Amino acid sequence: MSTPEESHGLLKEIVKTQRFAVLSTLSNHQPYSSLVAFAASDDLQHLSFATDRRTRKYSNILENNKVALLINNSNNNQTDFTEALAVTALGTASEIFDKSNNAVMQTYLQKHQVLTEFVNRQDTAIIDVRVTDYILARFDRAERIQVSDIS
Repeated sequence: MSTPEESHGLLKEIVKTQRFAVLSTLSNHQPYSSLVAFAASDDLQHLSFATDRRTRKYSNILENNKVALLINNSNNNQTDFTEALAVTALGTASEIFDKSNNAVMQTYLQKHQVLTEFVNRQDTAIIDVRVTDYILARFDRAERIQVSDIS
C-alpha cells in the first residue's frame, strides 16, 4: 500500500469481492461481533446487511448506532502474513424501512440472491452503514482512508 491510487484499488477490490464481514457493535460497554453477509455501494460510501430484528446485533444498533465491519481476504495460510489484507469500515448504522424499489436493497440482493426469502420476511431488517472511514491493514502496517477521498 503505497500510492493513494493503489490503496483505493485494493480497498475497492476486497470490498467488492468478499461476501462476509464481521460486524462489531457495542452495548453496555461490552463489544459484540457477528458474521454478516454484506454488500457495498459502487462509491463505497454505504455497506448493507440483513438481520432479524430479534437479534442482539439489531438491538445493539438501536442502542448505539456506531459500528465497525471487518472484511478480510485471508485464507488461513502462512502466506497471509505477507499477502492478506483486512479492511475495517467505520460508520453509522440505520435501518432502511422501505424495502421496495430501494437501491441498497437491490445491490444487496444482487450479491446475495440466495437470501431473497430471508430478506423479504416481516422480521428482517436491512441495515445501511454510512461509512466515514476505511482502515486498510496488513500484518505489519495500516492506513486510514476517508470515504470522501475515494475516487
